[in-house]
Amino acid sequence: MDGPLTGAADVTGRRLRLASPGVAVVLAGLSLVALVAVFALEILSDQISWSSSDIANSVSFVTFVLAFTAVGVVVARREPRNPMGWLLIGVALAIEMLNAGTNYAYLDYTVHHGTLPLGEVAALLTASYQVLIGLVPLIILLFPDGRLGSRWRWPLRAYLALCIVVIGAGTLSVAVADFSLRTPVDGSGYLVGLMQPSGGNAWLVPARFGFWAAFVALVIAAIVYQQRRYRRASGERRQQLKWLAAGSVAGVVCLAISGTLGGGSSVVGSVLFTVGLASIPLSIGVGILRYRLYEIDRLISRTLSYAILTALLVGVFIGLIALTTNTVALSGRVGVAASTLAAAALFNPLRKRIQRLVDRRFNRARYDAEATVAAFTARLRDAVEIDAIRADLLDAVNRAVQPTQASVWIKPHARG
Repeated sequence: MDGPLTGAADVTGRRLRLASPGVAVVLAGLSLVALVAVFALEILSDQISWSSSDIANSVSFVTFVLAFTAVGVVVARREPRNPMGWLLIGVALAIEMLNAGTNYAYLDYTVHHGTLPLGEVAALLTASYQVLIGLVPLIILLFPDGRLGSRWRWPLRAYLALCIVVIGAGTLSVAVADFSLRTPVDGSGYLVGLMQPSGGNAWLVPARFGFWAAFVALVIAAIVYQQRRYRRASGERRQQLKWLAAGSVAGVVCLAISGTLGGGSSVVGSVLFTVGLASIPLSIGVGILRYRLYEIDRLISRTLSYAILTALLVGVFIGLIALTTNTVALSGRVGVAASTLAAAALFNPLRKRIQRLVDRRFNRARYDAEATVAAFTARLRDAVEIDAIRADLLDAVNRAVQPTQASVWIKPHARG
């Protein structure tokens, strides 16, 4: 896994590298073309109704594709030897091929009754969802630089071999049987035997079970591996892994809340779904490229602080409304006004108290710096000797911001 993803072909006597910035740009262009093709096929097959849920789902799909493509291309151009960029591009292309394949297969076999060209190719592309699933553990495992120890060589080879059997051989086996049917795809555009194999394709059931078991096992192993690396890491590598963890947790939480709220059927659910999809590749990109890497502590601290603050204020607001309208028997408008004023009055004191508590746990650097400055300010009130003040100031600066070099120059006061 340490070497570059390169391939060779003689072109005017020079060796063409498959893992190069130029190839990344080509794949980005292909991704944009595929994105346009997906929506064009949806319109042609009349599968989009322009309802609020369809628009929300379209926005989520575009966000997913653009986030993975943009981060993948930037990483691949900056670090072409790092497989992470190519994996991110592969995820974007896989979901685009899936949607384009299902839309075209539906358009061909359901709308035009199999008269369009390349309908079989589109039906084969419906297996791209398995490629999408298979790439997820690799993204977690290979973050941030794509390097693994030799002990991972055989487990990864076994996993990739199983993926090839299930995705490649399984799809071809299903295609051979299904293409003999009058309509080889179902109402969604997938190959009929792809989801529920039977007959001669029954061997796919245990193979697919093994694929899912290997997927779950590799995801768990990748999470445990990264957690152990985080405990041993320090400095820059620790911050990189913290970005991966923060983005993954944010994505899972947003997707879970979105599913609870009905996903794309509600505005809040669709916004959370979009944020959840975008947070994972963006956090991976920050971790790999190390842009504003050390802002993660502040980001986590602020997110937790305002989430806790919002929950407390909402609870206070609802409780005061119930108290004023049911117990005190005030009118609804008066109760809402009183609750709003109380929540507004509590906002700043609660924010400061919660921020201090969260910083103490999740943003220790800032908390320690503030404590150091406060202690120095308290000592400064009673200090009278200039040399002691200068030494104390240098000590406070070194402990608060940890500069590479610090000095104090005191200009003597000229007497007239």
